[in-house]
Amino acid sequence: MDAQHDEFAFVESDAARVGLTSTVPTVTRVFAGPIAALKFGDQPSEYTFLHGAGLNAHTFDPTILALGAAAISIDLPGHGKSDWRDDADYRPRAMTQAVGTAIESLTASPQHMVGQSLGALTAICVASANLSSVHSLTLVDITPGVEPSDGGAAIREFIGGQSSFESVEEIIERAIRYQIGSDPVSLRRGITLNTRVRGDGRLEWTHHLAHLADEPSTNSVFCEDRQIDYSGLWDDLDRIIDAGIKVALVRGESGMVPRRLEQQWIDRLPTSPVFTLPTGHNVQEQAPLELAGIISEFTK
Repeated sequence: MDAQHDEFAFVESDAARVGLTSTVPTVTRVFAGPIAALKFGDQPSEYTFLHGAGLNAHTFDPTILALGAAAISIDLPGHGKSDWRDDADYRPRAMTQAVGTAIESLTASPQHMVGQSLGALTAICVASANLSSVHSLTLVDITPGVEPSDGGAAIREFIGGQSSFESVEEIIERAIRYQIGSDPVSLRRGITLNTRVRGDGRLEWTHHLAHLADEPSTNSVFCEDRQIDYSGLWDDLDRIIDAGIKVALVRGESGMVPRRLEQQWIDRLPTSPVFTLPTGHNVQEQAPLELAGIISEFTK
């Protein structure tokens, strides 16, 4: 079976990348209703990871392997092996119930939640609605103050602007052009795990977002010209912190949290630390070992 169809083909190389010399933990595919996830290790999960728009649970593989703890990594609705939503609504609050129910089904104790981009905004909603199920919350390269000018427009165009491709190389070139990443090896891994071959031999994304142009929906953030207002999520963060749950932000130096948003975070959430890594938006793809180190220290 080639890597195009074997979702675990990169686990060994991911482990080597982060310097894992001990036994690589078992990684298995698990399901909770319409939600699919990856389970790392044989012990009950301590950490739950939620990926960003247009990605899937495997984006966190190197980070979780470097962390060395039992974890689950969830495919958001419409992504990876999770079911597509009939209403094509992939806004954070719309996904809260399905994701929260899946986490409850797949875990046995309060979790350290880690979310990146859309997954981080969804994690805020899930944590706010399930306070007793959360130990801590780590947001990766996004805040509720995000605006299209912070890089979101480019990401939406990369995800939804072209639906099929001749080869992986074509997608790599497009990703570099849209500043999604710069390392061809890392990009090839991510693209291979996030595409499938159509009947005509062309590649297409496996996630629903890339197909919404053919299924117009005013509910989808990726089908709207207007800016989505996430400001209400600040109140959710206040509620989470008031419940005694630790919250942190990890930003990429050239990602979607510029200095003005970092300062807004500091002003609004002075007890919640900010960590900065020399990466773009997909911190977990570009600096998994460093991200794991931050998560490990913060969640002690």
